[in-house]
Amino acid sequence: MTFWEKAIEDAAVKTKQNIERFNGLFPHVSNGDEVYELNDNNEWTNGFWCGILWLCYEYTGDETFKKAAERSVQSFGVRLARNRELDHHDIGFLYSLSAKAQWMIERDEKAKEIALGAADVLLKRWRPKGGYIQAWGSEGHPENGGRIIIDCLLNLPLLYWAGEQTGNPVYRDVAVKHTEKSRRFLVRGDDSTYHTFYFNPENGEAIRGGTHQGYTDGSVWTRGQAWGIYGFALSYRYTGNVKYLETAKRLAKFFAERIPEDGVVYWDFDAPVRPGIERDSSASAIAACGMLEIVGHLNDGDPDMELIRKAALWSVESLAERHSTIDQPDAQGLIKHGSYSVRIGHAPDDYTIWGDYYYLEALMRLAKGHKGYWYE
Repeated sequence: MTFWEKAIEDAAVKTKQNIERFNGLFPHVSNGDEVYELNDNNEWTNGFWCGILWLCYEYTGDETFKKAAERSVQSFGVRLARNRELDHHDIGFLYSLSAKAQWMIERDEKAKEIALGAADVLLKRWRPKGGYIQAWGSEGHPENGGRIIIDCLLNLPLLYWAGEQTGNPVYRDVAVKHTEKSRRFLVRGDDSTYHTFYFNPENGEAIRGGTHQGYTDGSVWTRGQAWGIYGFALSYRYTGNVKYLETAKRLAKFFAERIPEDGVVYWDFDAPVRPGIERDSSASAIAACGMLEIVGHLNDGDPDMELIRKAALWSVESLAERHSTIDQPDAQGLIKHGSYSVRIGHAPDDYTIWGDYYYLEALMRLAKGHKGYWYE
């Protein structure tokens, strides 16, 4: 058994324990006590738990994981039907890893119908006057009406997929236009990224870059950089547009060159390094998945391939060896030292369910060549 497989086995054991612990509820973050906060499928993060269940099922073949994942997808169907807490752009996080994953694994038509319905909800967030997908809030919202955020790049695969499944070019067209907007305004000249950008919702005129989670408006929030790495790589996967791969590579090199000696990044690349500075293990896990995706598109002669590949391997190895709960058999989370929002003090050094998901996806990529549920 390889090192990666041992880490997956540990994750599967903990996840099986968590199925009973969570009892149909959804984990979000811990908050200083190593105990996951649970909710009744009303957070933007709930899809990650379902994704973990599907990955564990595909690795083990254990029906326990399959049945729990299917029950979760049923819950997502109810959430969609009731339009509960869906007034944001994180629809891809919710439904790519739940209903779309079930379709990919089982070819379940009901699951496909749910996933396509979710894509329609995301499509409604397209603002044609501004030329972007609005991140948060209702149309015309005084603060968020003109806001995009870099996280949205990981929601776009749901639209690309819906376009392929239905033959309707609108889904892909919107995804491409939003990718272009993000590439132009969220990516800075030094290959770092803004977390968020504001536009005039009436005409799409650029106003300013900023942050909601980072140290300052001009700093580099590490999880945002990671979203960019993986998001542009996935847009390349769907479109074949080489400039998206080049953008992903640039962002990955920026990230790789700033990884601390122990392999897991701090919460913001520009935050003052001090004793006890918070890290974000989830950022390292997301970036590793993105880097592994990038490497899969490069040939051996590419000058950046080795840097990006080594950074991905070093990140996952460090997460497993130094930041995982492998030596804690009763732990609920898979990796420690994730940060939800250091800026406001919400779960600044805790378990995060998205961190657990991307950690497991990275392990599955390395051990089994599994690429998650972002594309078929």
